Amino acid sequence: MNPAISIIVPVYNVEPYLRKCLNSILAQTFTDFEVIVVNDGSTDGSGEICDEFSKNDIRVKVIHEKFKGVSSARNTGVRFAQGEYIGFVDSDDRVEKEMYKKLYRLCIDSECDISICRLGREIDGKLMYPIQKGGYIVELSNEEAMKELFKGELYRFSLCNKLFKRDLFEGVNFPEGRIHEDMATTYKLFEKAKRISFIDYSGYIYVKRQNSILTKKYNSNRLDSFKGWEEIINFMKERYPQLSNEYLSSFVYWTVDNSFLVLNQVDKKRERNEYLNIIQNYAKPHCKNILLYCALPMKYKYLFLLISFFPGFLNLQYKLKRNSILGVFKASLIKRVS
Repeated sequence: MNPAISIIVPVYNVEPYLRKCLNSILAQTFTDFEVIVVNDGSTDGSGEICDEFSKNDIRVKVIHEKFKGVSSARNTGVRFAQGEYIGFVDSDDRVEKEMYKKLYRLCIDSECDISICRLGREIDGKLMYPIQKGGYIVELSNEEAMKELFKGELYRFSLCNKLFKRDLFEGVNFPEGRIHEDMATTYKLFEKAKRISFIDYSGYIYVKRQNSILTKKYNSNRLDSFKGWEEIINFMKERYPQLSNEYLSSFVYWTVDNSFLVLNQVDKKRERNEYLNIIQNYAKPHCKNILLYCALPMKYKYLFLLISFFPGFLNLQYKLKRNSILGVFKASLIKRVS
């Protein structure tokens, strides 16, 4: 008999964190699941740890591959998944013991295609937000859920705090060779879902590491997100034009955040200007609609205008008025992080 849930765990060189991650999954109070661990060409002891867990628990299935990246590993996991529902856990994070019980129950009780809980955050071994043990439930229609995806008040693009019906993945793949693969995929799954439910419960614990992709200094790979945004905007313009304020406003916040990171983290002038010019090329075609129609504070419209047409001036102004502009950027970054 197939399990109710398939939990997909991509693994690459996470030896210090992997045991804690897998133990948190196996400690779930909900037990009808399989764990598909995809070892993506690890060069440390991660592969051996995967095999050890597989020998000790028949629910753990290990697939060893050559390194292809996290998107490829997730695609492999989805192909092998036997469960009616699919969840994802990053191999350096952990889950609260009742997360999958609550998410599965929510799917059954509300007859939804996607269930969602809150993300908790752990930095240097300390939880930054209190763990919510269970609160209100929000049931959303397709359009309401898509609107919330871009507003970001209840949830955002992360895959790992969500449980998906497996058939949503038919025809949907993670983009291989790119990062920010969650953002490039989640909205496609939401578009196929008839009903989505959210529970005010912090079930997934994101563990911040100093050497993870998104905590390293800004590099050219981070610009992959703008390829994803170009796809999102075209998709939403065609299928959800009534949500233009939400998805374009979210794009503005993302653009401002990334411009701040480039200005703050990229030391070499030539490289910094190159990154800003790339961001400009993605921002400029949407500037008119954003300035005319988006319900945004004027400071964000002003910054987006600079990014779209005067990135060099933005760079200069950042240097001359570092404290004031830095404050605006930081406020945006704190508000929109997910």
